[in-house]
Amino acid sequence: MKYLPVVLSWGLSFFAFSAFAADIPARIDISYSITSGALEGEVNDTLEIRRRSGTRSYAISSEARATGLLSLTQPDPVMQDSEGIVTAQGSLRPGRFSDQHGKRLPKIAIFDWGKNVLTLQYKGREEQKALPPNAHDRLSLLYNFVFSPLSGQVVDLHETDGKRLEVVRYTVSREILETPIGKLETIVLTKQKENNGDRDKKIWLAVDHYMLPVRIVAKQKIGLVTDQMVTKINYIDNP
Repeated sequence: MKYLPVVLSWGLSFFAFSAFAADIPARIDISYSITSGALEGEVNDTLEIRRRSGTRSYAISSEARATGLLSLTQPDPVMQDSEGIVTAQGSLRPGRFSDQHGKRLPKIAIFDWGKNVLTLQYKGREEQKALPPNAHDRLSLLYNFVFSPLSGQVVDLHETDGKRLEVVRYTVSREILETPIGKLETIVLTKQKENNGDRDKKIWLAVDHYMLPVRIVAKQKIGLVTDQMVTKINYIDNP
């Protein structure tokens, strides 16, 4: 596997921010606009942190809906959910992930960390795979860096969408991003492709907003490119 080299112009001390410490609000609501060519939609994410008996758990929900004329033909939302724990080392460890498009059967990933088994459920079929220690679902990957600092030029992990488990590598860079909520200093994760069949993906994390994902550009399997941009962030200390 060959990856593009990345040269960073700042030291690792840049990543030693305190945003992922204990001051993270109990609930964060994020709204996005999403475009794909002439198609438009909106996405609303909620991250909740629950503290009980000295441990922390998390729940992430995401709802995407078409807007405009597309909503007349595709009124059903896309619902994604991830829940699990926040480890003592400061990273998300998912327990269950689901991805449901309208009334279709959901794709589901169940993480059994005691047995190191990942169970994937898709279209009524079930498959079990060995569970790597750095495995994430699509949502927990996006929000993992709220809790776990970036500490190098690349990020290597495994990612599942409920149908497959793949090895992914993201290179790390820095960018000032213009957004509807202002100009943001961001860390950019760029997915490195192993072959031409891989799907492109870039994730912008806002340094001054707990490393929350504020933009996501992804190439879908049918060739469409979606651009998801933050429009609003709301913090709630005691939901």
